Amino acid sequence: MTAYSKIPVTIVTGFLGAGKTTLIRHLIETSRGRRLALVINEFGDVGVDGEILRACSNDACGADAIVELANGCLCCTVADDFLPAIEGLLALPNRPDHIVVETSGLALPKPLVKAFDWPEVRAKLTVDGVVAVVDARAVADGRFADDPAALLAERAADVAIDHDNPLEEVYEDQLLAADLVVLNKADLIDEAALGAVESEIRAAVPRAVKVLRASEGRIDAAVALGLAAAAEDDLAARPSHHDGADAHHDHDDFVTFVVDVPAATDPESLVDALRRVADAHDVLRIKGWVEIAGKPMRLLVQGVGTRFQYRYDGPWRRDAPRAGRLVVIAERGLDQAAVRAARTA
Repeated sequence: MTAYSKIPVTIVTGFLGAGKTTLIRHLIETSRGRRLALVINEFGDVGVDGEILRACSNDACGADAIVELANGCLCCTVADDFLPAIEGLLALPNRPDHIVVETSGLALPKPLVKAFDWPEVRAKLTVDGVVAVVDARAVADGRFADDPAALLAERAADVAIDHDNPLEEVYEDQLLAADLVVLNKADLIDEAALGAVESEIRAAVPRAVKVLRASEGRIDAAVALGLAAAAEDDLAARPSHHDGADAHHDHDDFVTFVVDVPAATDPESLVDALRRVADAHDVLRIKGWVEIAGKPMRLLVQGVGTRFQYRYDGPWRRDAPRAGRLVVIAERGLDQAAVRAARTA
């Protein structure tokens, strides 16, 4: 790549807990010498995803090529946050061969794609592709409408309803912007349910988009990078619920906060307690690290609804205390005091 070549950018989008960070880890591991840079946008002020990716960085993606943005959703803060981050990456002594942007789970991808049509950006970058990561189990469990068109028609006919479900809008907008849909966690549901989810996605997207099944985000960089979609030239084929409206969208329907968690005696009891909290309070997402008494490694805990995964992901940082902290994301109205009081009780 010459100094004047456009650098390809892959936008990885997907709803809360779909597995975006895990997928990006596999892109790093299979980059085969390609220099990657990452821009990580998290919903909340504790950088769990950025820290996970820093822990796995290697020669393909050094720590100086990982930029974390936690000041707001990228689709709402493109000019203030994203463009300066990109300028910083382009100023690195070794320019990246490819930039991967992980949006927050509540981001609308189209406003970000539109930014690549700005003259000062178009001259340097191109959107190689938008990869939408879908939690197959969550969709199969009915978290989103089976027939979005019918639902919209029903709402239009009901004068008592004056707004759409924002969760559903976010999910659909992410699919509608995609060049590649990764149906993740495919191993958690049977073939019939998986086929139904796949058919639902294909029916919702009005153009030919490849749908790939995956488990634990295992997609090779050779598949996800190099799509050459030039998405900034193809905006009309990517409809959005927010077309013709202000690109900003309301995040006031969601709340994110941090819960300090005392050291636990064992992972199983801890996760059982968190599962009860998530079920009782309808929590969307829980993620972070917890100390297990007597263990030198920190326990990474990630939950989507009442489904949890956990593993020891590395030693505690020497410059930080061994303190358990979990980020909780839920719809507004959640009783934060009750969640904090429950913790791991």
